[in-house]
Amino acid sequence: MGLAFGAGVVFARRKVIAPETSKAFSDFTFLFGIPCYLFGNVYGSDLRTLFVWRALSGYIVSAAASTALVGLAAYLFGTRRPQGIALRIMAGIQVNTAYFAVPVFIMLFGTATPIFSVLLFQVCVLSSVVILIMELGVADPTARAAIRVRRALWSSLTTPLVLSCVAGLALNLLSVRVPATLLEGFSFVGVSASPVALFALGLHLGGSGLRVRGTPFEEIWLIAFKCVLFPLLTWAVCFLIFGVSGIWLDYLVLIAAMPAPQNLFIFAQRYDVDAESLEMSASLVVKTSVTTLVLLPLWVQLAQRLR
Repeated sequence: MGLAFGAGVVFARRKVIAPETSKAFSDFTFLFGIPCYLFGNVYGSDLRTLFVWRALSGYIVSAAASTALVGLAAYLFGTRRPQGIALRIMAGIQVNTAYFAVPVFIMLFGTATPIFSVLLFQVCVLSSVVILIMELGVADPTARAAIRVRRALWSSLTTPLVLSCVAGLALNLLSVRVPATLLEGFSFVGVSASPVALFALGLHLGGSGLRVRGTPFEEIWLIAFKCVLFPLLTWAVCFLIFGVSGIWLDYLVLIAAMPAPQNLFIFAQRYDVDAESLEMSASLVVKTSVTTLVLLPLWVQLAQRLR
């Protein structure tokens, strides 16, 4: 992760690659790399071991409550554009499952299987909501509200990100055999998704810089919500309301404590948000990752005590 991100920063600062080209790398990730990764992993998963419905229901409710809280806070802080609100929801709720949670879970538990049920929910539901809000922001403002919502909903459900996840799930459930050569092709492309996304992020930040001193208050509260409040809310909902206990409570708290995903920056570039929101999205990916690394030993201990 450091190599991919750092190379982007160095190449941009030394003007080996123009920082403006980061959008081309982001488009590759959004339209091709991540869909290939998702399809292969969802199709190849054992769905019987993925869904512990009480645990997943608790996580869904905590995510829904957090979505409402972050959206309301963003609106009260003065964010009015749908794209800006959607990005802040994504920063506060979605987690870096593929390339942060997976190695952490393998290191701690010897398996990453519990992550994929949350990954499916995140892609098929949370990402669809974020894309829907963003599509509403770019829809024709002169059209009727019902038409704008219908068009935005259709656009959100037909993005490669969502289609690949739904296709993998459907073919898995129907036991349709996909040729091994094709799956190898998806895997070959899919493993490039995160390095390319990190390289694009490095290119962008290498050209614009990353502020540490003078971090805006909005970034601070989003980092605090993502790295502290969201895991605590997940514990409260899952344990106190849904009665989740044991190892699955550990899983859910630690998943919620993971940093904001690289997709935050990818979505920001894809939907041409304002410059302030674009800079904030890039900054939050890096800062939540650093904060998570610092807090991870504490969360491991706390998760065991909380259950």
